[in-house]
Amino acid sequence: MSAPERGLIQIVGAAIVDDLERPRQLLAARRTRPAQFARLWEFPGGKVDPGEGCEAALLRELDEELGVKATLGAEVPGETSQGWKLAGPAAMRVWFARIDRGFPLPIEDHDLLRWVPLDGAAGALEWIPADLPIVEAVSSAARY
Repeated sequence: MSAPERGLIQIVGAAIVDDLERPRQLLAARRTRPAQFARLWEFPGGKVDPGEGCEAALLRELDEELGVKATLGAEVPGETSQGWKLAGPAAMRVWFARIDRGFPLPIEDHDLLRWVPLDGAAGALEWIPADLPIVEAVSSAARY
């Protein structure tokens, strides 16, 4: 993929699933802050630090936020080369991921984690609005 646009904040997120080959469950994380997103659901992840690759940043974020080591699978194609447009000057690239070690806990930025079925029930949660099209894309991509 191309380099991020100037001024763009690159975010990475994980669609953590129970199985990379035949995913049936998705791990959703409920935010605690900022106030406008508190109690809304999202994909775990975060900002890419300067000089850091997107995939390395995502693995670091999963360790920091959830206390897990993971393997990344396929990227969920976004709307642009930088991924899915978020609020303001931000875009998020999302990868399928599988937990290899550790038990996911809401260590940072979240107060609750929930496994939800990918058969449409994932969309029943109250997601951050910008994440809704990503939830639909993840559910569609999971039906290989």
